[in-house]
Amino acid sequence: MSTPQDSISARMRLADALIPQAPNFTFAGLYIFLNVFQFFILPLFLFPRSMRWALLLVPLALANNPFWALIHEAIHGQFSASRAVNSVFGRILSVFFGSSFRVLRWSHLSHHKFNRTTTEQGTEVYNPEESSRLSAAFKYYFQIFGGLYLLEVLTPLAFLLPRALLQQFKRSLDAESGQREWLMRNILTDEAIQEIRIDCVAVLFIFALIVMCYREHWRLLAAVSMVRAFLISFLDNVYHYATPLNYKDSGYNLWLPRTVSKALLYFNLHGVHHRHPNLPWIKLPQSYAEHHERFDCNYFRAALWQLWGPLPLPQVAEATPIGNRPYR
Repeated sequence: MSTPQDSISARMRLADALIPQAPNFTFAGLYIFLNVFQFFILPLFLFPRSMRWALLLVPLALANNPFWALIHEAIHGQFSASRAVNSVFGRILSVFFGSSFRVLRWSHLSHHKFNRTTTEQGTEVYNPEESSRLSAAFKYYFQIFGGLYLLEVLTPLAFLLPRALLQQFKRSLDAESGQREWLMRNILTDEAIQEIRIDCVAVLFIFALIVMCYREHWRLLAAVSMVRAFLISFLDNVYHYATPLNYKDSGYNLWLPRTVSKALLYFNLHGVHHRHPNLPWIKLPQSYAEHHERFDCNYFRAALWQLWGPLPLPQVAEATPIGNRPYR
């Protein structure tokens, strides 16, 4: 006679079996190679021969968001059926991304837990009774034009502070409730602090080597870094701009050509992902079809639409999102 625990174990084994481990390992090898090629091989071996090789930085920039999509799989434990392997590759990929896997993971999971609630609301939402649109616009455009990635890169540095200061900060949040308190409670444990510090040192070491490799080509490195910051920040916000509040599963499904969508690990099926966060990327189109979901908008049109800027809280609460009429 099967028990509830047996049923749970069976579902977990089935979920593990759905993970496309071979493609994930292939993609991981590809993105690690592309980072090594971009940051070490190009400046050390190819730029001295001809600066025409710098043109490769343009197509390489297109790999930034698929690279993040693969880290995102590890964040949800969907990179590998092995928890240890999932963590190891998540950390390696995150170091090349420029941050700590632990910080990225818990920050993203907090987004799922508090998505569009009164605690998080959204990057674009502001309360006109508490701040002006000008002030909200400054914060909003800074966030989507690179601020999000900058925050992801700089946050691990704070964990190099003395442990006593970090614990004091944690105690100051204990009386609070909401996203920030939940997040700090999960990343200010002794184990988490130790892991983040190790990852932070690895990031600093690798990027110090990168700076040394680029030397007189530092302007190119600065441009590459700014492009990554922009693409990660700008295209992270597109899936939630003006989505309904107080609905944690809220997110857009945005149309892209099938080849581009697959290269992005179907990250554009973001509504499906928020409703089924434990599905590996390869199963998102199947879920989309089985639940008769629709595209809310064209991906590129939605990306441009968010340039409209911050929206007052009452307007977002009453607004009809772009998903009101299916795109196709």
